[in-house]
Amino acid sequence: MPEGDTVFLAGKRLERALAGKTLSRTDFRHPALATADLSGHTVLGVRTVGKHLLTRFSGELSLHSHLKMDGSWEIYAPGARWRHPAHQVRVVLSAPDVQAVGFRLHDLKILPTGEESRLVGHLGPDLLDPQWTDEHAERAAAALAAEPGRELGLALLDQRIMAGVGNLYKCEICFLLGVTPWSPVSVVDTGKTVALARKLLLANAWRHEQSTTGELARGRRNWVYERTRQGCFRCGGRVRVAQQGHDVQRRPTWYCPNCQRGPAPE
Repeated sequence: MPEGDTVFLAGKRLERALAGKTLSRTDFRHPALATADLSGHTVLGVRTVGKHLLTRFSGELSLHSHLKMDGSWEIYAPGARWRHPAHQVRVVLSAPDVQAVGFRLHDLKILPTGEESRLVGHLGPDLLDPQWTDEHAERAAAALAAEPGRELGLALLDQRIMAGVGNLYKCEICFLLGVTPWSPVSVVDTGKTVALARKLLLANAWRHEQSTTGELARGRRNWVYERTRQGCFRCGGRVRVAQQGHDVQRRPTWYCPNCQRGPAPE
């Protein structure tokens, strides 16, 4: 699933392409929106909240989309060939000089802009909120601390605590804190944990490459995430991977037994 910084960047690219332009044509290929038509509406901007995208239009309307595991928004010149097959298209927003195409999008919904909170109001503070304040940080830290016995990795993925952390950052945050993802929340400083999560997402918000090590060369961007073959980027030791969570929340989770203390599956 895309991390919050990936969604943030997608939203900025979509906004740069469409903001201020009046749509000449729209094509919704989604059962619930098959008859929807936003042509004639002007795109006012794009808001991202965690992993949710909200494209705002004149007339007090918003289009909500979620990338889930495999969705994407891509920008094309009119008439350009799409990089993915047409059957994966869920929505096309066309202006005279540009076309925004949503592939494999999920949870598409058009709603009044004033009612956006119905879809994102349950989320914790957005780690990439441009209006982030100490109050946001305190709220997220308090929510994280509310269940001290919960596995830290699962808590980090809970978007109701703070919005934006995905599986990559879950693994890397736990590594940088020196604890396994199966450790209880009680073993970490929740304020420090929130600050670290925001720092990592901010560092990558404006680029496609996601690095938690500070290096951008391929194979040197992460400490443990997907490094089963290469080993730990810090100590060189074996990186192990095990599943964490159940059902739809189940995720492969990487960790270094040498650098991280705490419980882990056999």
